[in-house]
Amino acid sequence: MRGLVPLIPTRLPSAPVALADRLRAVRRRTLALCDPLTPEDMMVQSCPEASPAKWHLAHTAWFFESFVLKEFLPGYRLFDERFSWLFNSYYQSFAAFPEKRLRSSFSRPSLDEILRYRGYVDGALEELMSRELHPEAQRRVELGANHEEQHQELLLTDILNALFTNPLRPAYLAPDPGSSQATAEAETPTLRDIHFEGGICQIGSNGSGFSFDNEMQRHRVWLEPYVLASRLVTCGEYAAFIADGGYRRPELWLSAGWDAVQAHGWRAPLYWTETDGRWSIFTLRGEQPLSALKSAPVSQVSYYEADAYARWAGRRLPTEFEWESAAEDQPVFGNLLDSGRFHPVPSADLEAADRHSRLHQRRLFDFPTDPFDGPLFGDCWQWTASAYLAYPGFKPLNGSLGEYNGKFMSGQMVLRGGSCVTPVDHIRATYRNFFAPETRWQFSGIRVAS
Repeated sequence: MRGLVPLIPTRLPSAPVALADRLRAVRRRTLALCDPLTPEDMMVQSCPEASPAKWHLAHTAWFFESFVLKEFLPGYRLFDERFSWLFNSYYQSFAAFPEKRLRSSFSRPSLDEILRYRGYVDGALEELMSRELHPEAQRRVELGANHEEQHQELLLTDILNALFTNPLRPAYLAPDPGSSQATAEAETPTLRDIHFEGGICQIGSNGSGFSFDNEMQRHRVWLEPYVLASRLVTCGEYAAFIADGGYRRPELWLSAGWDAVQAHGWRAPLYWTETDGRWSIFTLRGEQPLSALKSAPVSQVSYYEADAYARWAGRRLPTEFEWESAAEDQPVFGNLLDSGRFHPVPSADLEAADRHSRLHQRRLFDFPTDPFDGPLFGDCWQWTASAYLAYPGFKPLNGSLGEYNGKFMSGQMVLRGGSCVTPVDHIRATYRNFFAPETRWQFSGIRVAS
């Protein structure tokens, strides 16, 4: 079977059986996402930030072996002792590791051996899950499942960049003619202002379900009254910014952003190409004309581009606290990985895309009054104006896992809301993604505020 393995969303396992089912589904989906790829595709590392698909397969097995099986399965033997450092990512206190930009040189171990490694780890996980689990082991397994979902998103993001750099521009998946036609014909809803009163708001995880350490501790913030746009900025609107000289006007840009424009020669979002005065956009389903995607949310823009666009539009970017406060009571629904679209879609087209999903039915019946034109979640990670910093009372995890989030709290900006390649079970209102402000290869977009 090509494409995604159908999944039943499972927000939080309530028993080891549910946890085991969730783990199996996550592990299957990682392999399914690699199904359209050739072994040669899986070796490509097209930019220093990306990793080969083959490496993602190995690293997600390494995580369970290193932080779960070694500690909680008596008698567990490593598949290969060399893998302990070869597939380490950035855990300095755990083991040494090769330089990230060299991952495409790992022609050995072979793909077949990495698949055997995954099978070996999966067998050991099955044995572990058949036992009565220590509470810390349960927490580690859930963390590992969420970690692998992060790498599923990165895998697709990296594949898109790899295929874009190929002169043939091959598609990851075949175009969906019906969807493409609907997208081209979709009307862009008028951008409306959604008003929020502000005041004292609670921010962060309340501990009732899984969360990463950077979502803790829950705390109070004061928000002045604010406005969020009813939808994301579209490709057509961003094209107007380009046509108005957006990339040639330094007054619209932060100083570091203007430096990036000049240094990298930015003229448009990452996967936009101009030929004979017409723009096209490369997607996981191949190259498409801008005219077919004008109503879809713009994606693959940096924080600097998002901020410059907002300034051009007479707006600003929301803070992460404004975004979370607005999203707290909204359903986790939208164009996420499970929809199978793999690209941002117009809000008017979303209901057609999800008309058969039970998430769609949940939205219709449980949330009949939605002030936004489309959900707050999915399509694109939304840049915020907030630097990635620790919440009051933040405590990193013990041991090497304490390097998971905390050590990156410098020089990064927060994004919220998930994207078209984020698993639905992985996202929530409190989720804090973070990237350096010049990052463009992610599915990152813009929602303006004022």
